[in-house]
Amino acid sequence: MRGPVAPPQVPLSVSRADSFVDLVYDSRDRLERRWPQLADVDFLVVEVPGFGPDGDTGPAADEETVPLGRLLPATGDQAERVVVYRRPVEIRTKNRDERALLVHEVVVEQVAELLGLAPESVDPRYGQD
Repeated sequence: MRGPVAPPQVPLSVSRADSFVDLVYDSRDRLERRWPQLADVDFLVVEVPGFGPDGDTGPAADEETVPLGRLLPATGDQAERVVVYRRPVEIRTKNRDERALLVHEVVVEQVAELLGLAPESVDPRYGQD
């Protein structure tokens, strides 16, 4: 119902995909305060490996695990990209709090790879939640 709590310009509900993107951007923003060079990195959400702008063809037939994220190096005019795979993360979590923690861990791991650092150096709280 529209009114003072839900004006017309505000959606009444947020989709799961939009909520997931918000989690990724929250992690990015948290890390960007400590690592300003992340402002030049693109953060993307892709449904599953093998689909989307990451150019990944998915796990090989003999692999038993599905990646939760990936770092794509810069190419030509394309900036470095941190990709988080939404469905594999959602399947491994039971609620929004767990999802937020796992998303942040995936983002920290990919940023650590990008910066050539240990995840604990990127975010001292990594693995403690």
